[in-house]
Amino acid sequence: MERSRGGLFEGLYRVLMRRNSVYVTFVIAGALLGERAVDYGVHKVWENNNIGVCYFL
Repeated sequence: MERSRGGLFEGLYRVLMRRNSVYVTFVIAGALLGERAVDYGVHKVWENNNIGVCYFL
């Protein structure tokens, strides 16, 4: 019986690290998507904590 070659992380490593352009694209896309997700989450928490609060400067 033949054994599979590596696990999930090894497969991802082989796909993403094969070419520098793929790796750089993956990092930039991940940073942009991560930033959007964090911004959305922080915005929702801020809105939830400040329901009914009026700020007058």
